Amino acid sequence: MKDGFIKVAAATPSIRVADCVYNTSKIMDLVEKAQKEQVRLLVLPELCVTGYTCADLFFQQALIESARECAGKIVASTPDDMVVIFGCPVEFRGKLFNCACVANGGKILGLVPKVNIPNYQEFYECRWFTPALSQPQKIVFAGYETILFNKLIFACNQIPLFRLSVEICEDIWVPNPPSVSHVVNGATVIANLSASDEFAGKASYRSSLICGQSARLICCYIYADAGEGESTTDLVFVGHNMVCEDGEFLAQHRESENKLLISDIDVKKIDHERKQRNTFGCADDPTYIYVPFDMKVETTKLTRSFAKLPFVPEKDSMLLSRCKDVIKLQALALKRRLAHTNSRTAVIGLSGGLDSTLALIVTLKSFELLAKDSKDIIAVTMPCFGTTSRTRSNAEKLALYYGCTLRVIDISAAVEQHFIDIGHDLRVHNVVYENSQARERTQILMDISNAEGGLVIGTGDLSELALGWATYNGDHMSSYAVNAGVPKTLVKAIVSVIADNSPDELATILHDIVDTPVSPELLPTSSSGQMTQSTESIVGPYELHDFFLYNILRWGHAPSKIFRMACHAFEDSYSPEVIEKWLRIFYRRFFTQQFKRSCLPDGPKVGSVALSPRGDLRMPSDACMAIWMDDLEDVES
Repeated sequence: MKDGFIKVAAATPSIRVADCVYNTSKIMDLVEKAQKEQVRLLVLPELCVTGYTCADLFFQQALIESARECAGKIVASTPDDMVVIFGCPVEFRGKLFNCACVANGGKILGLVPKVNIPNYQEFYECRWFTPALSQPQKIVFAGYETILFNKLIFACNQIPLFRLSVEICEDIWVPNPPSVSHVVNGATVIANLSASDEFAGKASYRSSLICGQSARLICCYIYADAGEGESTTDLVFVGHNMVCEDGEFLAQHRESENKLLISDIDVKKIDHERKQRNTFGCADDPTYIYVPFDMKVETTKLTRSFAKLPFVPEKDSMLLSRCKDVIKLQALALKRRLAHTNSRTAVIGLSGGLDSTLALIVTLKSFELLAKDSKDIIAVTMPCFGTTSRTRSNAEKLALYYGCTLRVIDISAAVEQHFIDIGHDLRVHNVVYENSQARERTQILMDISNAEGGLVIGTGDLSELALGWATYNGDHMSSYAVNAGVPKTLVKAIVSVIADNSPDELATILHDIVDTPVSPELLPTSSSGQMTQSTESIVGPYELHDFFLYNILRWGHAPSKIFRMACHAFEDSYSPEVIEKWLRIFYRRFFTQQFKRSCLPDGPKVGSVALSPRGDLRMPSDACMAIWMDDLEDVES
């Protein structure tokens, strides 16, 4: 439960219709299993103590009394460190209510009655059950004093963000589900006890309904469904259980009785997203009752997975679609800027690396949309001290393949003259040595664009901007930065996908560019002409940095939590010591390099994380990083 992670489970017990004793034994077995798995919230189906399909047997006092007695046994068995929610009929003032019994530590926290009672098509519940009453009622049920009311929020004293509410089956299928009111009044977790019968096509709709509700309400949603033990007189039930979090499936299964569907929800993630959304309402309904409960805080053993490459879809079909969408967005943005500025040409510094390759592809797409000739794209490759024959050759081949105007301008002499002018020793390979080359290249691109009536197309990507891996007033600057919203891992994925779907000649060039180590090539080559400078050996692996970047900016996670998540995601790739090293470097560079991001050129946002000082990241350049670094002191490498 540390870091906001709470282990939850949905489960469908194997039942016999109207056999409360048998059903209770199966429910208690699941409670015992859940405790062994360190589950902190267990959600079971609607009316699982009796069975949902008892029909007119609900009028039999013997069934109602047996259900009440058995419910008391279940409550008595609930551990101190787990909330268990199960479905049971509750009799009150001569009426029956279809209720969720919320129990913890051998007591009933509350009874939540179903609000919307379906009475259409195959459903006939109004024959037996009464909708939730408008006012809370004090009640004694199974020997326990408690509250019967639908507007209850169960709040954990030790984990204030763990605030739980309940709705039952049909409640989510109506235009205004109770969960809407629950979340705007503070609930972060919704449990749904359901008995949703199955027919062809319904499972897909049900999945989209539950997952979509978790997205709209920015909540964690645990759905437990009735299973095969229900009567098949007219209906079939298969136990479709789901755990969703803010529009994402964490886990789901069907046809799996007596098994726990376990995942780890993250209530801190939910809280962060709600704070960011100023349109997410905050109500103050005085009729809601907060019911406190206690639970020991422990470190949750994580079972959920975290995407190593959060910006890159894992499925090939989704990746292809994502790549097409990103390029289209970039191209449309650049098209608008080229048209608005009446630019005759576009000027790109083509290095033979990933970023400039993507920038060229995007520019070509923009020219196609504008019905402009690709020869008006001026691709300039500017070899200097560290340029290898491999990258230079790929840059030249790429420009010629696409029909661009290629210019090769060796800047070695110009940089050497600059060193003479400022009194810098050519043998000293320091930051002056490197940055002078970057600024010389930018000067050339800017001057060519002036001479040719064009725009300089920026090539730097989102990951480089996060790390400040750009020369101020060098490659940091351009007329329009098309890659500013694309992280390095996605740049690589896009170029790879294009290569896989290109003719052989182009595919060979692009695949070699993908396989080339990322490098600014600002230090002299080896005696054999090989690259001597690797970006990832200096600032760290981009797959780690993109993982950090996504979880810091998208979800606002603390450094210690990100470290924990990274160790879980990359346990087969990096040691905890290596992860901690690069995480510290990421934070240090992210804070100290904000001044570069504060004056970025325009560039399109193409994903949920962006660094524009005019849009997503309004951050002071002089912010202190002490709090973040202190948080890392407690991590266990």
